[in-house]
Amino acid sequence: MGLMRQHFRVVAAMMVREVSTRYGSKPGGYSWALIDPVAHVAIMTIVFEAIARMPALGSSFALFFATGYLPFNFYQAMASYMTGAVKANKSLLNYPVVSPADVVVARYLVQILTSALVSVLVIFCVVALEDVHLHGVEFSRVVAACFLGSLLGLGVALVNLFFNSRGSLYEQVYGIVSRPMFLISGVFFLPDSLPHPFREIILYNPIVHVVMLFRTGFYPEYRAMGMDLQYLGEFTAVMIFLGLALFSLSWRQMREDRL
Repeated sequence: MGLMRQHFRVVAAMMVREVSTRYGSKPGGYSWALIDPVAHVAIMTIVFEAIARMPALGSSFALFFATGYLPFNFYQAMASYMTGAVKANKSLLNYPVVSPADVVVARYLVQILTSALVSVLVIFCVVALEDVHLHGVEFSRVVAACFLGSLLGLGVALVNLFFNSRGSLYEQVYGIVSRPMFLISGVFFLPDSLPHPFREIILYNPIVHVVMLFRTGFYPEYRAMGMDLQYLGEFTAVMIFLGLALFSLSWRQMREDRL
């Protein structure tokens, strides 16, 4: 019981430190976390309103792109932020009470709470500015999509933590592979509307299913043909298991400052 209490205190202190170092030193602080997704949604809205009459779902381009970008951001922001968790907190690992797991848990909680807050604010802005009326929102689907997206990002980050420490080549290869993910994850189109065989190929991307699940929560009429929650759950579980296994193997090396 004492160890658990100590673990909670360490994680809480780490969360406060993460927030202060990540946002406290920047002009505008936490507002930058909101500006980024708003800018993405606004730019996509302006571009597509100029070349298309109606979005693929509903009547609001802003809402359509927001429901694509926000679930993708739960994955992308988590994977990016968590990958540097240990390296950014190297000095703290010299203290016996601080473990690499504390660093990971603290960063995960900070990022998922930040993404959740930003998502609520972005949707609120879209509804207020676009005069959009939301009917029958299924919050269980929205929350499930956000949670699965963040877990998928965590699993990928834990794998990256291990392989990045083995050399710079993996980091470069991962950067090349992950760069087009925004374009092929269904953020600005409906994956199930693609022709064969591109539809079947793109559905192997688990992030596509996160985005589709999120959108079904906002659009009751969206049937999301091809969405496979079992595949998404299994893929996420495998990544988490693999990431935790590799992370555990590196635990002592992290302590000895060799990673």
